[in-house]
Amino acid sequence: MKLNKFIDHTLLKPEATEEQIMKIIAEAKEYDFASVCVNPTWVSLAAKELKGTDVKVCTVIGFPLGANTPAVKAFETKDAIANGADEVDMVINIGQLKAGNDQAVEDDIRAVVEAANGTLTKVIIETCLLTDDEKVRACQAAVRAGADFVKTSTGFSTGGANVHDVALMRQTVGPEIGVKASGGARSTEDAIAFVEAGATRIGASAGVSIMKGQKAESDY
Repeated sequence: MKLNKFIDHTLLKPEATEEQIMKIIAEAKEYDFASVCVNPTWVSLAAKELKGTDVKVCTVIGFPLGANTPAVKAFETKDAIANGADEVDMVINIGQLKAGNDQAVEDDIRAVVEAANGTLTKVIIETCLLTDDEKVRACQAAVRAGADFVKTSTGFSTGGANVHDVALMRQTVGPEIGVKASGGARSTEDAIAFVEAGATRIGASAGVSIMKGQKAESDY
């Protein structure tokens, strides 16, 4: 298993500096990760530095709360793509989901999918805040809205991915849609467990440790 191509090498901390972003870009080149995942302010830098490689530039939309309006998320998506993003990871409207307003959740996701206009779109459902029923409904809304992936977590709430949630999401979306496990992969063993549960991408700041067979201290 070539684990490197499952990994979105991630640095989304608000205090991240250009020097730290350049470090994860260099690591992504060295290990040939699937992507680097950075906040929108760093997309143009990452796109410039990764030009000519097959490492993608991934960014986040409506992050980390998901409580922006669909119009704002759509604008943010278009801006990120204009700046060089190859993939966008958007956060759903969690409050609307919990209130049972599944159509509003679907419409919110669709606004981003349509703004992305073919750019790979992942939908963060923030599993740690949801019941299993809500996780299933969120995944179903993402499928109906035409998203390419469902994703467990932002890494900024009460917890990250676990094997149960990844398996449930995979079971819900079927074989055609990607599943991204974010937060919780701190070792090679963690990463393999997520892949075996159905993950096709892993969001982690611990990508280098995973590749080296070491255990990272980071929560994300």
